[in-house]
Amino acid sequence: MTTEERCIRMDKICYSVGGRTILTDFDLLLEQGVNRTILGVSGSGKTTILKLILGLLEPDSGSVSINGLTITGLKEAQYREQRKKIAIVFQGGALFDSMTVGENVGYRLFEEGRLAEREIEEIVREKLRFVGVEPALDLYPSELSGGMKKRVAIARALAADPDYIFFDEPTTGLDPIGVYNICNLMQRLQADGKTTLMVTHDLATAFATSQKFTFLHQKRLVFDGSETEMRACSIPEVREFLLPTEQSLFV
Repeated sequence: MTTEERCIRMDKICYSVGGRTILTDFDLLLEQGVNRTILGVSGSGKTTILKLILGLLEPDSGSVSINGLTITGLKEAQYREQRKKIAIVFQGGALFDSMTVGENVGYRLFEEGRLAEREIEEIVREKLRFVGVEPALDLYPSELSGGMKKRVAIARALAADPDYIFFDEPTTGLDPIGVYNICNLMQRLQADGKTTLMVTHDLATAFATSQKFTFLHQKRLVFDGSETEMRACSIPEVREFLLPTEQSLFV
């Protein structure tokens, strides 16, 4: 696979639901080794982008490709192997309440049935150790704090050794220590060679964990570039997002 193919690409994506337009002519390039954040106000369509890449939604027009394979219009079985290269950490963690922490982390591996139970248990412990919650192995999600749930969700994402990890508002609802822990984990993942794509409106977390930024406004891509370029850009919507003023009240 060439360097050009080791990426996720969205070309001219249009998507609407119930007669309401969510995205118009949206482009995205996520190259392996480049960590990107999609920024925008709440309700701007950030999470929709993740769902379109995962194949959970079908665009009205445009295309989505994963490592050179265009998945738009294909049946799930036809791109399943490429889809396995992506893991997602949902905003609320999305852990199974009826399963222990260990069972949650190993769920995908048990479902695939390719590894022996002992091997899966070793992977589960390794990933929980990486995120610092191995002692919670036999606890249930209801016994965990919000920050611990997020870390368990990251361990679950890591268990299948994906190339890309998506984060949907990973620091929402966390205290400063929880935010620090999530940022630290994302930085460690990136140091290990994982490619991350995050959607958030938390600028501090975005700038601490990403090199590239995509800014959405009124259904369209209005900025794509580095933090330095973003801070220096003259686009009014971007400047208002970075430095709200009294004129931003109630907008």
